[in-house]
Amino acid sequence: MPTESAPRPVTVAVLGGGTVGTQVARLLTDRDTDLHIRMGTSLKLTKVAVRDLTKARDIDPQYLSDDAMAVATSGADIVVELIGGIEPAKSLIMAAIKAGSSVVTANKALLASDGASLYAAAEAEGVDIFFEASVAGAIPIVRVLQESLSGDHVTKIMGIVNGTTNYILTKMEEDGASFADALTEAQALGYAEADPTADVEGHDAASKAAILAELAFHTHVTREDVFCEGISNVSIEDIRAAKNMGCVIKLLAIAERMPDDSGVIVRVHPTMVPQEHPLASVRDAFNAVFVETEAAGELMFYGRGAGGAPTASAVLGDVVVAARNRLTGSTGWGESADVQYPVLPISEASTCYYVNLDVADRPGALASIAQAFADAGVSIQVVRQDGHGEGAGLIVRTHRASDGALQDTVNRLRKLSTVKAVVGVMRVEGEAGA
Repeated sequence: MPTESAPRPVTVAVLGGGTVGTQVARLLTDRDTDLHIRMGTSLKLTKVAVRDLTKARDIDPQYLSDDAMAVATSGADIVVELIGGIEPAKSLIMAAIKAGSSVVTANKALLASDGASLYAAAEAEGVDIFFEASVAGAIPIVRVLQESLSGDHVTKIMGIVNGTTNYILTKMEEDGASFADALTEAQALGYAEADPTADVEGHDAASKAAILAELAFHTHVTREDVFCEGISNVSIEDIRAAKNMGCVIKLLAIAERMPDDSGVIVRVHPTMVPQEHPLASVRDAFNAVFVETEAAGELMFYGRGAGGAPTASAVLGDVVVAARNRLTGSTGWGESADVQYPVLPISEASTCYYVNLDVADRPGALASIAQAFADAGVSIQVVRQDGHGEGAGLIVRTHRASDGALQDTVNRLRKLSTVKAVVGVMRVEGEAGA
């Protein structure tokens, strides 16, 4: 590649003219002078592939094309993929790589399902593939894990990586809204899609958790490896119980390395977090990623995890790095999967539990419940009585135990004649010393 004092412009083609694609195109044209100063050359937008040329867009029509494959294989130095989904995005990225283009993508679903094939193709062709915007919007967590913490050992990541669910849980906590009402409000504000399944059932967060785990633990992790539970069953009663326990409920993406290095566990589920934990204060549609390492200790990264401008900012940052590499004839970080820990089931995870029980108000009820916990090898930390109408209510908080033992406990409780119903069950994370 050219290395003279006045190198040629670096060409950039964009696949996708939606909210983020429009913002990327705008930044490339509006900030040309600033980018030229930083890089010593220009970033030149060549084409933006869109599905419908008749749709009004805030992009100069001279850049628009409805032939995505032609744009992908046009030979641009960098191809930015912002279509999303598996196909045709994967075919377009592969074609761009084969044509010698570096790729910048925000496609979490594709990376989490088959990132390995993309990395291999990029390495074979000697080009870059960057994906900062795929996990947490403008938060630079990917580069931190790839570069800043590359000399450390990450032990655990806990992240709020979906703004829709965080907004819903914030409204339930602060306004007392039901899940349904909070979801309706999120949809009205544009935080949730008409079909919110990917967000509220945790699928979006699970894809991001897979990417974070692969980066942190240098191990192939796919979406299928991630335990996933959404927030649609979180009730106002759960929110109230969390407050009484000094906690808030968050949908967390958690990736952790076992203390004995026997494997890694990756999971997404509603979680009670103590109010003093830094993640507890992350409100509305904001994202945050909390990282625990052996040398650096605890770190948190916070910011806007979605939206056209924040995501475009992360995309453009990747474009600049890829452009510098093109100018110097180098490439950046490829796939880091040289350790390859086994990916373990959630039953091997060590957690605390909150269990909300509707019990028969008769002698011996508490003893039989305590025995169920003991038989499963789970130690009770706190028991609190809570009225449930005509019956009696008990809220139990456990000490840390394997998730499998805690699930066994819940199954035992459901079989007891003294337990009318297991009203709520939720994992607890982030306690000091737990």
